Amino acid sequence: MNINIKQLIAIEEQMDTLSEILIRVVEDGASIGFLPPLSITNAERYWGNAVGPEVILLIATINDQIVGSVQLHLCTKENGSHRAEIAKLMTHPNYRRRGIARLLMIEAEERAKQERKSILVLDTREGDPSNLLYTSLGYVQAGRIPNYAKSANGQLHATIYYYKNMDIHD
Repeated sequence: MNINIKQLIAIEEQMDTLSEILIRVVEDGASIGFLPPLSITNAERYWGNAVGPEVILLIATINDQIVGSVQLHLCTKENGSHRAEIAKLMTHPNYRRRGIARLLMIEAEERAKQERKSILVLDTREGDPSNLLYTSLGYVQAGRIPNYAKSANGQLHATIYYYKNMDIHD
């Protein structure tokens, strides 16, 4: 299995595939800002606004089929030009446990270094498997906010904020 990671500049041609992955990930219980059932209209609306000059969208492909994605949001504030946020890491449920999310994160970190970002931040629902991935990659827990995100059944969950100092060289 050959997993390729690349940046996607324009998403029009990939809108259907990206929307389907987003819907499947949300149906599978991922806490990425949406609740099931996520309509195709809302998924397409999201992706239509997801890419911009301050967002680097990375995708993972297997045999030229998109199986995952992650976003690197570059801070545009003057006092935050040194930081970026990791957002919407997702892997299609049929392709989990194959190292795709790890490869996406590693590439996002490399891109952050290329963009001269010295600190990355992210958040995720407490107890999700992604917590293990982030800590294994050297992210440090910065805090916990209770009752932050709602699940489909109405239950409130805590979110965990992480950061990672990047080793960038002049």
